[in-house]
Amino acid sequence: MRKYEIPEKPFQYKILIDGRWQDSECGKTFDRESPGHGAVIGEYPLCTKLDTERAIKAARKAFKNESWKMMPGSDRAKIINKVAALIRENANELALIETLESGKPISQAIDEMEWAAGIWDYAATLCRHQYGDANNNLGKDMFAMMYREPIGVVAMITPWNFPLLIISQKLPFALAAGCTAVVKPSELTPGTTLKLGELLQQAGVPDGVVNILSGYGDPVGKTLSESMDVDMISFTGSTMVGKQIVAASQHNLKKVSLELGGKNPQIIFPDADMDAVIDAVVFGVYFNMGECCNSGSRILIHEDVADDFVEKVLEHAKKVKVGDPLDPDVKIGAIINDQQLNKILNYINSGKEQGASLKLGGDQMTTDLGAFVQPTVFSDVRPDMDIAKEEIFGPVLSIIKFKSVEEAVEIANSTVYGLSASVWTKDIDTAMIMSRRIEAGTVWINNFMSGYPEVSFGGFKQSGLGRELGRFSVEEFSELKSVLVHIGPSSGSWVE
Repeated sequence: MRKYEIPEKPFQYKILIDGRWQDSECGKTFDRESPGHGAVIGEYPLCTKLDTERAIKAARKAFKNESWKMMPGSDRAKIINKVAALIRENANELALIETLESGKPISQAIDEMEWAAGIWDYAATLCRHQYGDANNNLGKDMFAMMYREPIGVVAMITPWNFPLLIISQKLPFALAAGCTAVVKPSELTPGTTLKLGELLQQAGVPDGVVNILSGYGDPVGKTLSESMDVDMISFTGSTMVGKQIVAASQHNLKKVSLELGGKNPQIIFPDADMDAVIDAVVFGVYFNMGECCNSGSRILIHEDVADDFVEKVLEHAKKVKVGDPLDPDVKIGAIINDQQLNKILNYINSGKEQGASLKLGGDQMTTDLGAFVQPTVFSDVRPDMDIAKEEIFGPVLSIIKFKSVEEAVEIANSTVYGLSASVWTKDIDTAMIMSRRIEAGTVWINNFMSGYPEVSFGGFKQSGLGRELGRFSVEEFSELKSVLVHIGPSSGSWVE
């Protein structure tokens, strides 16, 4: 792997409105300091309500002129495929930006660029496969057809943990449907999304079809949520903010798609392949520093194998390298900011105070620069403890014992979340029973956190609304229209 270094000067960015790169209306900027290195690595325009309104207006104008909406699907597909190719061509620069802004390991960031490009590849195929329905059984003088139209202007608000990957789970599908968009990445990690705007232009996306802003939830996200000219909002982030967006969307009853938090169980039965389980457990909780909605932070282990399991997890977790995110051998990088660091440490203290057994880690690492948390493992966790039911968003594993299938189901479903779950067993009956009874949008069997652009993703309960990825994702960005056609002469007058 090539050597990556901190740039001598911070990256400088502008916002994209109606095809033009520009400063914010107020002329102000804000900085981002790398959580792993303590250096300022980016400077971004501080967008205002006026900037946001201008971006919405540009997206509305681009939708109304129908150049993108009515473009043949085959032509839209060529442009979206070109974006995928450009992401691959610029993968090293994009990965460096993400690592510096987010603190994630560079090797992981490079992998994410390929994942993102693959999603754009898949979304391009959907441009040519948007179908409706027809009904020729309404009588000799009536015919009906139902087809999908793009919903219009879509606002997209994305989080800081997977910046390019998560916008890639939204934007290409909206573009495939014929929508236009206003995108607001997190103020902590806006760089790769702004850089994506350059790639969209190079690929041939028309002016105004995609507009990208940098700034804070108030005023940018708030204005997008409340705007009468935004037809849909697609948000990924915390459940708390998701609820605020739903409340704000009442102004025009815009469609809302939400991918929110999770407290995802990995449920392990005695007959499971323990070597595969142990690696999946350690990967599942420490991947991306645990700052992942899909984090497998809650382990449900059958009491017959629990003690041996805990020892093997500890042995494996001790091998995970924590440190400089630019080191290609590092698996756990820096925590995104001090606020998140303190949240994680508070949960660790809560676990100790509520009686869980701290087996590994449990503290901030002592380093010259950056915010790093030791890989942490708790055993003897009860389902009612905070660390067992609340989303920590950090490298903290909670191990809970169960005695039966019934108890495992009850514990798995005992949180407000329902994003994903995993079941480990060689018994097909147990696996299928669990997959049916677990309240989650994704259930993995004998694997964890595998993902494909072809497979839908989203949550039950307070983990969200709607679905991303897969062939149904385009439907999220469309409206179904029914057209009824009278055939032949009039059938008579209502008055007579």
